[in-house]
Parts: sequence; C-alpha cells; structure tokens
Amino acid sequence: MASSVITSSGSASRPDVPNVGWWAGNARFVNLSGRLLGAHVAHAGLIVLWAGAMTLFELSRYNPAQPMYEQGLILLPHLATLGLGVGADGQIIDTYPYLMVGMLHLVSSAVLGAGGVYHALLGPEVLPENHTFSGFFGYDWQDDDKMTTIVGIHLLLLGVGAWLLVAKAMFVGGLYDPAIDAVRVIDQPTLNAGHIFGYLFGLQGDEGMAAVNNLEDVVGGHIWVGLLCVAGGFWHILTKPFGWAKRLLFWSGEAYLSYSLGALAYMGFLAAYFVSVNDTVYPTVFYGPLGVATSDGVVTSRTWLASFHFVFAVLFLFGHLWHALRIRAAAAGFDFQQGDFVRVEGDSATGNLLTPVNSSDTTLMFLRNLPIYRSNLAPFSRGLEIGMAHGYFLLGPFVVLSPLRNTESANLAGLLATIGVLLILSICLSIYGQATFKPNQHIRGELPDNLKSPESWSQFGGGFSVGGIGGAIFAFLLLSNSGIFMQIAQNLS
Repeated sequence: MASSVITSSGSASRPDVPNVGWWAGNARFVNLSGRLLGAHVAHAGLIVLWAGAMTLFELSRYNPAQPMYEQGLILLPHLATLGLGVGADGQIIDTYPYLMVGMLHLVSSAVLGAGGVYHALLGPEVLPENHTFSGFFGYDWQDDDKMTTIVGIHLLLLGVGAWLLVAKAMFVGGLYDPAIDAVRVIDQPTLNAGHIFGYLFGLQGDEGMAAVNNLEDVVGGHIWVGLLCVAGGFWHILTKPFGWAKRLLFWSGEAYLSYSLGALAYMGFLAAYFVSVNDTVYPTVFYGPLGVATSDGVVTSRTWLASFHFVFAVLFLFGHLWHALRIRAAAAGFDFQQGDFVRVEGDSATGNLLTPVNSSDTTLMFLRNLPIYRSNLAPFSRGLEIGMAHGYFLLGPFVVLSPLRNTESANLAGLLATIGVLLILSICLSIYGQATFKPNQHIRGELPDNLKSPESWSQFGGGFSVGGIGGAIFAFLLLSNSGIFMQIAQNLS
C-alpha cells in the first residue's frame, strides 16, 4: 500500500491513487484520508437527509383514521414508540413533533453535506498525522494503535447514543408502554446485572434478548450497554492491541470494511428477529401483529422492517465474506486483479494446489492445532483425542440406521457396533505403521517427528481405541439419559 509523504509544513503530497473507475466508490480514496473523510461525512449527510425527508413524506401521507401499521410507515412508528405525540390507547394526538424531527434532520443533513463537500473538494487530500486538531484525524491503515483509537471513539459514540434513549425514557417524557397503552416515565429501570445479562443466555425466555417484556428491563439494558460501550471506548483509546490481536487480525482498509460488514450483518439478522417476535419494543398498535405476515392483505410495518433487515443482512454477510476472502488471498500471495485463484507449490505433479481458502492463515492455524499435527503431543495422546471425536460421532449413525433402530436396544446395539468399528480401525492404524515406516528410515512429510515409526503408530492406535471407546460410551450415556437432562433443563427454566 502506498503511503503519503508529509512535508515539514504539515501538508501531504498526493500518494498513488488506485487506477479504478468511478464504480469503485470510496476505494478510489483508500490512500487519501482527507477525501475519504469527505466521503464518510457526505454519506452520513445522505443518511440523515433520507431520515428527514422520509419522515416528512410519511407525515404527508399519514391518515389518523387508519392504523399506522397498515399505511406502509416505517419511521413514524419508531417516533411514536418514543412517546412523541401519542395519547391514550396509542392514539396519535399531535403530529407536530414528527414535523420538528423531520426538519431537524434536514438541517443537520445540510451541515453534514457542507462538511462532505469541503473535504471532497477544498480540504487537504491527505490529512496530516501530527499533534494538531486536524492531525488527530490523520491515520495510517497499518497503524494498529490509531485504528483501535478510532474503534474506541466509535464505541464512545454508541454508548452516548444508548444513554440518550435512557435520558428520553427517564427525564424527557418517557416511552410508550404497550402494557398500559399509554406513555409513561421509566423512573425505576432494572439495574440488576444478573437479570439483564441473563437475557443473553435465555434465562428470561427462549427468545433471548427478544424475550424482554417490560420497559424497565429495556431501559436498564441500555444503561448497561452504554456503560460497556463507554468503558470499551476508553479501553481501546488508552491501550494498544495485544500481540494475539496483531497476529490474528489484518490491518488494512479492506480488512476494516470486512469487519464492519460482518458486524452489520449480525445486527441486521438480530434486528429482523427482534422485530418479528417482540411487541414491547415494537408495539402491535404501531407495527402490526407479531410475525412476518400480512394483515387483511396489507403488508404491515413489522413485515417491512423484518424483511428489509433480513435481506440487507444477507447482502452485508456476502460482502463481508467477499472482502475477507480478498484480504486473506492477498496475504497468501494471490492477486485477484491478475486472475490468481490457484497457485502450484513446488512440483505440479504432486497436485499441491494452493487456493485463497486452503492457504489462508486461518486454515493453516486450524490445521496446525489438530491433534495429528499439534507439537509437543505424545502419540498415545494424539490417538486419544482423535479417537474420542470419532467414537462420539460414530455412535449416532449406528443408532439411527441399524436394523434394531426401532427397538429398545437401539442405543446398546449402536454402541457395540461402534466399538467394533473402532477396534478394526485401531488394528488398521497399527498395520499401516508397520507397513509404512521402517527402522532407520527417514520419512519426509507433514507428520510430527514422533509419529514416524512403527512403535509410535502402535501407541497411536492404542490411544485411538481407548479414546474412541470412551467417546462412544459418553455419547451412549447422553442418549440413554436424554430424558433426565431435558427434565433438568425444564426445571431450571
């Protein structure tokens, strides 16, 4: 990646610009931090402009005599949920707050748009990296300390955003509560950490976080989320990445794009699920009945929101995978612009073809940590680990597909058949070691050095048989006592 040159006056000379067309979007500005900031600000302005214009558009078409969720509205229901202009029984009694929200967004979009135009046309193409105010916004993609500082700033803003909802609920008019069909102030939010974080583990219901059914928990959750985001923000600002993070993560503009798209995909799927099943945060009076369906032939606001979030989450997920593949391919020496998708390592006759998937650092790290390749592991221990996995997973097919599958002895028959197969495999491993490895013979290959002799393979086979039988017995006990485990789980819930 080309780097900018900072002059003594603090300005930056123009670095190399990627030779791509307009369709590449912001990729053209990957080395122009000033221009990329302008695109970032202008993008924020477009989002705010859409929010303001769409609010006014929905307001112009709103019919008080018809349920809100039958009018194809997606922004006004959000504002109503915040308690703006809502009276008893969820009736909209005042639309002036919606007008003010729309106008506020339009004015804000003008300010952001002006900032985007300035940085796109008039400001420096590359922001300086110094101790001045403008230098604070300069960055280098490979500067991990600066990148984590930027992450910290974003976390601080997210925390403040969560607390703004708390302030609205507790001090500025309250929120609409579908339990009483009225707006009320939430003056006693739930602060019990065990109760709030229990939603993450299904302790409050099978729907997880979407099981929340009261505004006290909603506001309390935002208090804790804001606290975690602010604490995480300061942590990332004041600290540098640990060694494992430097080794595991990629530090480039496309890598950050991939990470962001992955996060957006996760939030999109979660939002689609949440709006589909929850009627506390998304009241039926504003969004329509629960579920993704139509109401008397009309597509409800709930259905629009859930469908939109799901579809865009899929697109974001594909974008995340695509850019992640490009990053890992580049790190492995592939060049997509040159059409490199497969490379030959060494002699082509060996068939060792490298691809962006099988030669990526993640794949290689996974393979290196498998028990057959892991260093400092005795042959018996390698066989023990591998055998346990095989015994545990082999039992299922023998139980389900055996001739005795519909009898009371299905589990026992499956266990005996599994043990028989494992003993045969253990004998085969020992025979393979005797036939392949000879004394004083140097064997080339990827196997560890302590697994290149007949004795070591004999130990490996013994560990495989012990681990396999143990794994099969463990799976057998789980299947035979599954009813007890289900009863315990039901009692805990």
